[in-house]
Amino acid sequence: MMKHFVLALGICALAAAIALQRSGIDVAKLPAPQGSITYTDRNGIVLGTILGAASEHSVSVPLNLVSPVFLEAILAAEDARFWRHGAVDVRALLRAARDYAIFGEARSGGSTIEMQLARMLSPSGGGQIRGKLAQIAVAERIEIASSKTSELAAYVNRVPMGGNLYGVEAAARAYFGEPAADLDLAQASLLAAIPNDPARLAPDSGWQALRARQRYVLRRMVDLGEITPATANRAVAETLRVRLHDSGIDDAPHALFSLYAAGGISSGRVRTTLDRPLQRFVQAQAQDVIGALDRYHVTGAAALVVDNRTGEVLAYVGSPDYFSDEALGRNDGVQALRQPGSSLKPFTYELALERGTIRSTTILPDVPAAYAIAGGKLYAPGDYSGRFSGPVRVRYALANSLNVPAVRVLSGLGVEPFLTRLHALGFGHLDRPPSYYGLGLTLGSGEVSLWELVQAYVAMARRGSFLPLHLTGEAATPRAIGDPADWALITDMLADPHARAHSFGLHSVLEMPFPAAVKTGTSSDFHDTWTVGFTRDYTVGVWVGNFDGSPMRGVSGVTGAGPLWNRIMLHLYERNAEPPAFPAPNGFVRKSICATTGRIVARTNDDCVAVVEEWVAPRDLPSLRGRTQAASLRIVFPANGDTFVLNATTNALQRREQQVLLRAIDARASVRWRIDGSSLPLDASGNAFWPLRLGTWQIEAADGRQRDRVTIRVVPPPLARPGFTFARGATSKG
Repeated sequence: MMKHFVLALGICALAAAIALQRSGIDVAKLPAPQGSITYTDRNGIVLGTILGAASEHSVSVPLNLVSPVFLEAILAAEDARFWRHGAVDVRALLRAARDYAIFGEARSGGSTIEMQLARMLSPSGGGQIRGKLAQIAVAERIEIASSKTSELAAYVNRVPMGGNLYGVEAAARAYFGEPAADLDLAQASLLAAIPNDPARLAPDSGWQALRARQRYVLRRMVDLGEITPATANRAVAETLRVRLHDSGIDDAPHALFSLYAAGGISSGRVRTTLDRPLQRFVQAQAQDVIGALDRYHVTGAAALVVDNRTGEVLAYVGSPDYFSDEALGRNDGVQALRQPGSSLKPFTYELALERGTIRSTTILPDVPAAYAIAGGKLYAPGDYSGRFSGPVRVRYALANSLNVPAVRVLSGLGVEPFLTRLHALGFGHLDRPPSYYGLGLTLGSGEVSLWELVQAYVAMARRGSFLPLHLTGEAATPRAIGDPADWALITDMLADPHARAHSFGLHSVLEMPFPAAVKTGTSSDFHDTWTVGFTRDYTVGVWVGNFDGSPMRGVSGVTGAGPLWNRIMLHLYERNAEPPAFPAPNGFVRKSICATTGRIVARTNDDCVAVVEEWVAPRDLPSLRGRTQAASLRIVFPANGDTFVLNATTNALQRREQQVLLRAIDARASVRWRIDGSSLPLDASGNAFWPLRLGTWQIEAADGRQRDRVTIRVVPPPLARPGFTFARGATSKG
């Protein structure tokens, strides 16, 4: 107990010292809370009105216009010693610390009115202790410059009362249809019960829980001698006619609350960029699609529709049902941070094309690969199918969302430049150093919001012209990012239904009857699924998952978010002309290339088993011409200069996992492998596995007429050195 006492005193002393070093806060001089704001769609149709912190049409009320019995009730419930302590109630803190030590939780609150007011005025981040210290410091600043009366007035006009209601006056008018001055004991005690947990205790959220909390408030008033037990019993027995609060919002509640929280206007009427008929369609479809996925444990979804020309948000659905507490509907899936899975891969490939680390004709190895990471471990990316495709073109790798080639591309590009590019595209929440994300960044090892993701895809649709999304006002000045021709090439790949047929099949929900580019993403263990795509006119982004973080049952981007994306995109063109085709990559030319070597071939060439069409940059033509008839044997894994980390182990299974599968392409006959001059045996399937051994090794492949060599290094695990790290669950599933 003494330890908790010393801790509490230390916290108070530190907070006081901090407060004394800074100016006090006189809450009586603070700007009044926001009033009510009515929001309309782009055509002036009312979407809803958000009430201010006082009433429907005024900003605040003085204490003499608040029922005295409510003031007694709220203090009994939240801070019974309010008139007798300073910013911090040491006795209450000690009691909370004792409960935490005995029961593992604080069974009685330690926050004073000043501390709660501090939290309203200056929300603090960080951990629980850090946040509490910051809260106490602000509370001390309030106590220095404010009277107790002004503190109580500021509190009752700002206290959250469920939904979008703040303050006793707004709550009294919304729930009982009368001003706060006229509240009787039963009404006052019911309202005083709400601030303890506004989301759970609002009358339209949990009536039984609210009534239980009301009885607690009345017992506290009896204990404090403010009312008699008989009076409390009469208040409990009184029939209350409570109007269920519909928040005054008919459409787009998440969008309107987001705008209201951003501030910038105190009251009045605001025209948004939203289109109410489209908003209602997207909302209805979100509910329908999630209902169909119920057996797969799917309860949440979010969607965003944007006009590519202006960056205006036309539809904003944060959840299927804002008022569903069971599905945690008040969570905003548009702004929530989630792992994006494979949806960041297009940005990896675009930057690699721009930097010249790959070209449109590059052949990438989709074979088992491993990369050294911190702690002497190996990172071995793979697809959830467990299969590998061998040598593949860039178009095939991106369209089919293959993980190994994407990691290979990022390895050649570098994590730091890729993270810098993502920042330029508006991914502000990717705020950790490159080493935190590592090569898994292209597979979704960071967390982003649907808003950020759609904003970046709008830039892709605009061929690198970045335009911030907005719900009100005029568009900002766009700024150029990257090479428009490379963006157009990536768009062409994402709009190619045949290129993605291997993973998604033909005629899937991703295929539109008009030109549309699209990419899916699925985070590990099926926690989040995404589908984001665009035409020349619109970008549509969809997230599907669960707000409580629980995984879905085998739902991927194409089966989870894909159907909703499909419905929205088709609806956009039900009454409009189909969008024009995407522009060809400026300066690129269409050429026939060999699918296994990337070299330009004549259509009559018999030596290439698969000839495909691809856009080729003029700068790449000279190196692709010439030996079109004779592709040479090439080792595709490992690559020349690769470094592997050997983990010391005596476990036979782990030793097996540290073997490297050697792969080569364009062999004219059976390939023979040699390691530093020694032949390597083949298994029954003709594959060559080499167990890693420390040192520098030369690997040679030969087919009788041709040979290729690469040199690799195998090093011991470091004791401690910088390296790539990967957030848990960062494996993408396409």
